[in-house]
Amino acid sequence: MSAWISMISDADADDDLLDALKLARTPHGTVDNVMRVHSHRPNTMRGHVALYRAALHDNTNTLPEWLQETISSYVSILNTCPYSLANHWANARHLIADDAKADAIEQALHSGILETVFAGSELALLNYARKLTLHPGQMKQSDVEALKATGLSDGEILEANQIIGYFNYVNRLLNGLGVSTEGDTVGYYSDEP
Repeated sequence: MSAWISMISDADADDDLLDALKLARTPHGTVDNVMRVHSHRPNTMRGHVALYRAALHDNTNTLPEWLQETISSYVSILNTCPYSLANHWANARHLIADDAKADAIEQALHSGILETVFAGSELALLNYARKLTLHPGQMKQSDVEALKATGLSDGEILEANQIIGYFNYVNRLLNGLGVSTEGDTVGYYSDEP
């Protein structure tokens, strides 16, 4: 079983759900469990697809893609979400394209000792991600000012904020419904040439 609630197959879907499933199809032509778990409420599937693509796969984002995926992975580690971590660390590793560097980053993310491989704005963004994920009620203007002090623009800060917010949402969706990667193609880039 790939979730604690049932998921409607394409064969059993009505027209409204088929329309939402079409929107949710991956570049591989499949619908991952993270989206299919919405099959009883196609409206939330549509909203989830729009939020995911805007936060993480929008061409106007300016943070490096490997960093977006690394932030996603770190939030998923903090939330103990194996589903998101499996997918987004596979993406980060692919984009980093250096096994030794990726291994060092992965170790730093899991240990929480980020300073071993990160500095400057990258370190500041990951520290912001940790605080926003674990202690959202303790956020202060000074947390954002610290990001600006590293040279990050307001747009880049907003991008990171939305990625962090999205992964806190999706980690809770996945963990709360017991969604697994069973049957999924793990990683956005895995079938690309």
